[in-house]
Amino acid sequence: MIKVIGVRFKKAGKIYYFDPNGFAMELDDHVIVETARGIEFGKIVLLDKIVDEEDVIFPLKKVLRIADNQDKLTVKKNEEYAKEALKICADKIAKHELEMKLIEVDYTFDRNKIIFYFTADGRIDFRNLVKDLAAQFKTRIELRQIGVRDEAKMLGGIGPCGRMLCCSTFLGDFEPVSIKMAKDQNLSLNPAKISGLCGRLMCCLKYENDQYEEAKRELPDIGTSVETQYGQGVVVGLNILEKLIQIKLTELERVVEYTIDEMIEEGIITTQATE
Repeated sequence: MIKVIGVRFKKAGKIYYFDPNGFAMELDDHVIVETARGIEFGKIVLLDKIVDEEDVIFPLKKVLRIADNQDKLTVKKNEEYAKEALKICADKIAKHELEMKLIEVDYTFDRNKIIFYFTADGRIDFRNLVKDLAAQFKTRIELRQIGVRDEAKMLGGIGPCGRMLCCSTFLGDFEPVSIKMAKDQNLSLNPAKISGLCGRLMCCLKYENDQYEEAKRELPDIGTSVETQYGQGVVVGLNILEKLIQIKLTELERVVEYTIDEMIEEGIITTQATE
């Protein structure tokens, strides 16, 4: 076990672990750390967290110092430089007639590198573009192709629920989302209803998926034959959230509703699924 702090470099970015290096810090403090990209400015979102050593990438980088007002001013200047770099790069993309969409530009804290994020349908030969940008900015240039989910995370927006996108407000990592999750939750499989602004399945399908899977393990499938105190019946409906089962009685030709507990108490037996 090892004690670390968790640092984010963007509002809803991934959390990275660092050695606190003996500094007295509090949540939401800003720190200067060394990363694979160079010296960076980040915000503490986890404090004195105990993690397993296998969850840490060694050698564990140390906090260099607590950020001061001058560091915060540097970050603001970098943001202004990034906006200007975005315009310049967009003009050069148009000049080279490249089929790519520029999304965002980042300066590293020490300005040793500029990272240009873009989307494209396929591979792009941007070697000449890199040469132009390097000549313009006189620093290291990196062009990084991202997917549509990352694009939505960077640009933000309002989802079908009327709230700001989860990925741009609090989700640090994207988790796999499958069409099976929508099926398990009895949602319409219309792509327009279960897709986010990025065009992919909505991340929120994952939020309650574990609860639905647990409930489905307890509930019989629709079409299953059951024996009740009123005679034989067939499961015709399920309310997964409330764990209610609707059973159509064969002889009485009416539908009755049971909870899981009632089925257990009355000894209702599930026999088989009808074809």
